[in-house]
Amino acid sequence: MNKLKTLLNSPYAFWLLLALPAFGLINGALAGGDLEPLLHPTGEFSARFMIIAMMLTPLRMLFPKSGAVLWLMRRRRYLGVAAFGYAALHTLYYVIDLGTLSAVVADITKFGIWTGWVAFVIFVPLALTSNDASVRKLRRSWKTLQRFVYPAAVATLLHWLFVQNSFGPALVHFVPLAALEAYRIWKVMSVNRLAAAASETTS
Repeated sequence: MNKLKTLLNSPYAFWLLLALPAFGLINGALAGGDLEPLLHPTGEFSARFMIIAMMLTPLRMLFPKSGAVLWLMRRRRYLGVAAFGYAALHTLYYVIDLGTLSAVVADITKFGIWTGWVAFVIFVPLALTSNDASVRKLRRSWKTLQRFVYPAAVATLLHWLFVQNSFGPALVHFVPLAALEAYRIWKVMSVNRLAAAASETTS
């Protein structure tokens, strides 16, 4: 039992779990087939890991005694880096699939494409600073930087909607996140109102 617990708590085991989908996606590319069918799965896994990472704070507020949520909270940066890794794979396959720089430049004018690029550009500094050294060096600025995940999420949603031309799958992924973030905002505002009321009472 202790060995199983140690294995589950190992960061290497968690990284392996996050990387499992990538093995098939990379193998499919190395097999020499068409990359176009791999574009959506790579982007979808990126969005999924980003959404899971973003859902953890409101879930922690909703279920403060949940051991599973706390366990994931401690590994949230891993999820963010995994989201970036799949986004990088998605972008790489997209560029290779188009074949030329001129084709990439011509395609970037489309709304569904440039929103994807915006999300990817935002992901880069977030992933690069998802380590203890950056947290120590940036201090309070680290949290400010990490909040850029919200515009990245909006850009990702728009990219998904306009490239796939289908609302259903994107909304299935993003509506739970939106609902939890709405709860988080409501909860914070309620706490602030109670604190303000208590302050007025004691003053």
